[in-house]
Amino acid sequence: MTQQNKPASSHFPLYRLLSDAPGGIVVDLDGEQLAAHSHETVASLMLRQIDPGQFRRSAVSGEPRAPLCMMGVCFECLVEIDGQRNEQACLVRVRSGMTIRRQFPRGERQ
Repeated sequence: MTQQNKPASSHFPLYRLLSDAPGGIVVDLDGEQLAAHSHETVASLMLRQIDPGQFRRSAVSGEPRAPLCMMGVCFECLVEIDGQRNEQACLVRVRSGMTIRRQFPRGERQ
């Protein structure tokens, strides 16, 4: 596998699965189908798959944001899940068929 094809987790070794066993769950992240594990949250899945600097952008300042506390206190992990905006990704467990969209300031898309 080339460096370009590796998920962001290969660059961020803190974000890795404890087991390589197949998860059997498929979710849609910004139009891309991703394999997930039933025990993980949307935030942990996203941190394994994308650069934390690309997680979302603040609607106020436009600054990059990513999960900080991973327990629902900081609200830095807000995403759209199944059409519902401002969901805390760290508190929502993945489920098959889930649609996840990163949130960016109005008019901006990554």
